Amino acid sequence: MYKVFVNDKPIILTTSIKKEEDFPVYLFKNIVFEELIYKLKTDVLSGVYLFSTNIEEDWSEIKKIYRLIVAGGGLVLNEKEEVLFIYRGDKWDLPKGRIEKGEKIEEAAVREVEEECGIENVTIERFLINTYHLFIQDGEKRLKETYWYLMRSNYKGKLKPQEEEGITDVCFKNENEIEEALQNTYANIKLVYENYFEKKK
Repeated sequence: MYKVFVNDKPIILTTSIKKEEDFPVYLFKNIVFEELIYKLKTDVLSGVYLFSTNIEEDWSEIKKIYRLIVAGGGLVLNEKEEVLFIYRGDKWDLPKGRIEKGEKIEEAAVREVEEECGIENVTIERFLINTYHLFIQDGEKRLKETYWYLMRSNYKGKLKPQEEEGITDVCFKNENEIEEALQNTYANIKLVYENYFEKKK
């Protein structure tokens, strides 16, 4: 299954007919993808299932339409098991950024976390999840694929938001504060946290 977001609304590409959400189901081979995107952007649809008989082949078809942008990010825990959040564009977010030429995805993820938060001693514990979203930038259709990692840091210094990236706050949050932050975040960030929380149990 692939879950791709358009303005926080999911396109769920799946080989299963089991539905967890009350979204309409379409056959992938019968849809016009651009029409589907338009319906999601204009609130005609709040989400959709695309039933696929060959999921990797159909996923490749989507990737032909959009330029792939690869990014890495982290759900960072401190010694109190609190989670590191950034505040940007009036929403709480997790630190992430694009991979640079010649860089491994794990290196990019750690670098972006350190740059965006002014934190040090960041290490990767394990891979968490990939998230996807579609958007248009500079007139170009783009598919952003973000590799998320569970990270840790014992850094005790002052955190510093990367203001030139539009980040206005950075802080560690406890469970109660996380629940509040998740009321004002992106669908992809909820997926990352849910993935971490489920495996933590």
